[in-house]
Amino acid sequence: MTPFRVLAAVAVLIATTWSAFADDVVFPPGAHVGMKPLVGLVRAKSFIGFETEDQGVKVLIADLPPDAYGEVVNAFKANPAGSGGIKPESLETPAGLAYYTVESARDGATNVRRYSMILPGPTFSGYIAVQVPENAARIYTDDAVRQMFATAVIRNEVPVDEQLGMMPFKITELSNFKTVRMVAPGAALMLADGDEKTGFETRPFILLGIIGSTAASPDDRGRFAQQIATTIPGVRDGHITMSEPIRIDGQAGYETRIDAISGKDNTPVTIVQWLRFGSQSSMRIIGSSPRTDWEKAFPRFRAVRDGIQPRG
Repeated sequence: MTPFRVLAAVAVLIATTWSAFADDVVFPPGAHVGMKPLVGLVRAKSFIGFETEDQGVKVLIADLPPDAYGEVVNAFKANPAGSGGIKPESLETPAGLAYYTVESARDGATNVRRYSMILPGPTFSGYIAVQVPENAARIYTDDAVRQMFATAVIRNEVPVDEQLGMMPFKITELSNFKTVRMVAPGAALMLADGDEKTGFETRPFILLGIIGSTAASPDDRGRFAQQIATTIPGVRDGHITMSEPIRIDGQAGYETRIDAISGKDNTPVTIVQWLRFGSQSSMRIIGSSPRTDWEKAFPRFRAVRDGIQPRG
């Protein structure tokens, strides 16, 4: 699959003058990419981006891996005419030189126009996908979408308070972790001592999130905790050293510890997984530390865990 076709595929997941824009650049909560949305576009309710009130026109904003932009640039240079009937175009934006594609497609029984743009970021590639149904194409024209793309800007960091505010629970203790990163918008958050440049695995970090499953019964909690511990990404040669029931903020929970190897540097790590069981979902907290730093890292992990509170 070519990079240009990839841009079009990602879009599935998701007025023609300057007077048709909002007055200022708008960053949807959690987004590194902002723009001046066309009039009629408001903050989306179920994804990061914008949409019309009837949810017909969608503007999805996401981060792609940092090398995605370079792959698109190389493909453009190698084949300026594009492939599969999709011809890439370049566009100057405040964030730098961007590349976008346009294609006609179908969304169920509806004819749509799909636009995909990638632009350079410091530690990621910015991505914008737009879908316009046929009945809105006279307002949200190719020209209008292109002009909206031309207003795209990048912010290097999403404010910490903004990221924390997107989570379904309050996080009142950051335990001196220097980096806060949204892993899945509104669903998973990382607190870390490292960053994208230095790497995460060689220093302590903690992941917080909600999973949409829970133990079938109190007797099944141990099996459930150990089974889900095997799905922790990025680790290998892991073996469970402890797994036992605990109480977390008065609720039934389970603590599981694992010794494993993590990352490209083959770092020996110790991992703790805490589960707090709900009726239909579970809170999952994963703390990982190089084994040499474990004694100092564990109290920090526990402080973050104990500082989590329900919203409202």
